[in-house]
Amino acid sequence: MKRWLLYGLSFLGVVVLVFAFLGVIGGFLMFSRGRSVSGPAIGILKIKGILVNSDNYLKYLRDLEKNDHIKAVVVRIESPGGSVGVAQEIYEELTKLRKVKPVVVSMGSVAASGGYYISLGGNEIFALPGTITGSIGVIMEIPNFQKLMKKLGIQTEAIKSGPYKDTGAFYRPLTKKEREYLQKKVDEILMQFVNTIVKERKLPLEKVKELADGRFFTGQEAKKLGLIDKLGDFWDAVDEAKKLSGLKKAVLVEYPKKKGFLSKLVEEKLYIKRIWGMLFTPLYLAHP
Repeated sequence: MKRWLLYGLSFLGVVVLVFAFLGVIGGFLMFSRGRSVSGPAIGILKIKGILVNSDNYLKYLRDLEKNDHIKAVVVRIESPGGSVGVAQEIYEELTKLRKVKPVVVSMGSVAASGGYYISLGGNEIFALPGTITGSIGVIMEIPNFQKLMKKLGIQTEAIKSGPYKDTGAFYRPLTKKEREYLQKKVDEILMQFVNTIVKERKLPLEKVKELADGRFFTGQEAKKLGLIDKLGDFWDAVDEAKKLSGLKKAVLVEYPKKKGFLSKLVEEKLYIKRIWGMLFTPLYLAHP
């Protein structure tokens, strides 16, 4: 009886291994996660989550640009926004890439604020009818722990080189002059966002200013407003990339590559650390 049980478990194990192997092979035929591609390919760059760091994305974009087998790139965005500098840096790199090969943006469920800013770097932008996008605006949130610190008996003194050096300090409220100073900075960065939309989407300045009040739009609304080009899903964007690059068939090369459990764990810790750091660097592109 035990022998038959052992044989049965062994057979089941072999079946599982065979199916796993076939699954890996099938996945490889559709998506190549490595960077050694022999034939024409389309690069898939996934930008996900709150934008807190651009280093990896910039490396991927350079790889996509230099890889001669990759004839076009689809940028898949699932992001509610984040740091101003991160969004601007990725956008700028996309504008360089699109001079070399077609770049098509595919919006997922959310591509708002900084996520929308990045999308402006593509040759064409696709969104789903229900995609949340827009949210054109800038927000600065400054925590104030003064009352809590007072209850705990904690006091902070600042020795500073100028009146604005500790602007936004968490141990006191803003002064009137500081509030005016920060508002000017927010307005300045908003106009950078607005001017980028005007340039890339060929829309009148006054129209974009009206839209730049922090509202989010559905993909369907964004299409009517001229903020995106077409309604469609990821595969529609892939088909468009093939069309723009003159390809009938192409392997899809996905960036970033899938990571193991330990790599993910370390990455999560770094991600949380960056989010915490962003809370105390409070200027970022607003998201819903």
